[in-house]
Amino acid sequence: MRFLTTVLVDTILFMAISGFFPANFYVASVEIAVIAAFVLAVLNWLVRPVITILSLPINVLTLGLFTLVINGLMLEMTASIVGSGFRFSSFWMAMLVAVLMSLVSAFIAEYFHKP
Repeated sequence: MRFLTTVLVDTILFMAISGFFPANFYVASVEIAVIAAFVLAVLNWLVRPVITILSLPINVLTLGLFTLVINGLMLEMTASIVGSGFRFSSFWMAMLVAVLMSLVSAFIAEYFHKP
């Protein structure tokens, strides 16, 4: 159930953020956003742990800020897998989208986690 919730929230965030930055972040349709959210969830489940472990020394040196770069890399990998219907104008835009998604996801998780 958590997987489907993550895909749904990421789909909504992709559509909303692409609406705010139409020249820098392009999502062709809702279907592409769902596919991208699914691909991102799978990458976060399979690839992200390996990258996090390999980048642990630099992550410690930057006090965890390198995690933002990892999030941007996950989005760039998602864009390369999904294709031309989902793209960023630059890596910096991917990092900005990653930061925005992290903030909104944390807010949503905190809102629904209240006892």
